[in-house]
Amino acid sequence: MLLLDPTSDIPLVTQIVDGIAQAIDEQRLRPGAKLPSIRKFAQANGVSHFTVVEAYDRLVARGCLNAVPNAGFYVRGPAVEDSASDEAPTEFDFDAHLLLHKVFQPLGMELRPGVGLLPEHWLDGEGLLRGLRSLAREEPTQFGNYGHSKGNPKLRGKLADRLGDAGVAASPEQILLTAGASQALDLTVRYLVQRGDPVLVDEPGYHNLFLNLRLQGAQLLGVPRSADGLDLDRLEQLAREHRPKVYFTQARLQSPTGGSLSLAAAHRLLQLAEKYDFLIVENDIYADLDPAGQLLLANLDQLARVIYISSLSKVIAPALRTGFIAAHPELIEELVPLKMVSGLTSSELTETLALDILLQGRHRKHVRQLRDQLGEAHDSVARRLEAAGLEIFHEPRAGLFLWARHRAVDDATLLASRAKEAKILLFPGQLFMPDGRSVPWMRFNVAHSLDERLYAFLSAQSEVPG
Repeated sequence: MLLLDPTSDIPLVTQIVDGIAQAIDEQRLRPGAKLPSIRKFAQANGVSHFTVVEAYDRLVARGCLNAVPNAGFYVRGPAVEDSASDEAPTEFDFDAHLLLHKVFQPLGMELRPGVGLLPEHWLDGEGLLRGLRSLAREEPTQFGNYGHSKGNPKLRGKLADRLGDAGVAASPEQILLTAGASQALDLTVRYLVQRGDPVLVDEPGYHNLFLNLRLQGAQLLGVPRSADGLDLDRLEQLAREHRPKVYFTQARLQSPTGGSLSLAAAHRLLQLAEKYDFLIVENDIYADLDPAGQLLLANLDQLARVIYISSLSKVIAPALRTGFIAAHPELIEELVPLKMVSGLTSSELTETLALDILLQGRHRKHVRQLRDQLGEAHDSVARRLEAAGLEIFHEPRAGLFLWARHRAVDDATLLASRAKEAKILLFPGQLFMPDGRSVPWMRFNVAHSLDERLYAFLSAQSEVPG
């Protein structure tokens, strides 16, 4: 255990990095030695998972450690291989590092009911193939340059039309294309947030956003989600006491709860934003999955105080990596140089492909079928979870997620650890809490929760102490 001083002016991350580096230099940690897992290190030293994630990542970058996939962190040296063999045991902890670095790997799991993606066979594979064939017929010279700094003008025009259909008046010049919604969030975080700034976030909420904000040095203020959206009294209390600059939220089909704001809650949220002078970043990546087509915050606000983010990747293919920001024209102009500095233009190839898919007559039919599939899955999964002894937070009957807890288990992380032994990857609630605390709740993706082995495992937990 390191001797850490939380009262010191030296950040805890720096203390950990310097302490481990010194132990390696003094050969108290020898080449090939394995470090404690992120979770165990955090518990032993009384620090957050996020602090340990950043410290370990810095040590890897400095060449002090090797991050071995599915195995852990080792002191760099000849005794450690750069990659694990196929026979290496699957080892990981339920922490931010899992979601940021390993969630897209199989991890030796046969079932992954908590992941945030659609199954591959639910995606628009045919539309993608048609788009690729169309792209192959284009003249190669069309893609000889980087493209427009704001992204493909025709695609921005199409997105402006789609926003108009949803009641949001936005010109193509108010839209900035990005490499997925993740880059869109990253740009807005870096533009809006300075070290030490108080920032409102959903609780529970989007894990990658929390990591991004912490790396930026923000102070996260969790606003509890409720069945119809959020705890508005708590939101006003936080806004009054801390005067935050911005609130990052998902207004509909939120991850992980699946909940959406009611119209009354949306109006009240905008009133509070006006009263306490904070911006709202509306992350609407599941817009296509909403059969109700409910009003957006951006619709009610018309992009005066709301910055709107969405993605085309969720229902077409995650690898498409095409997202966008819609906002006030002056703010978009401020974001363009930030985008260019961080990665130049977004991909003209994928944007042209996305445009072709949107223009295909079959794409709207695919989205309708997908909504129907998810609606049926919601009904089935909700009833099966209840029969297995779980309580459901809210039934949206749309989107990807249900938020549920096992009545016999107080800490979902313990349940997820048991599930790992059965080759089932559950996503416990601590992954979605701004402070990383353990809670009994878990996220279930209904499209990945249709296998009977999941319910056999969950039913058996009622007989296990814990």
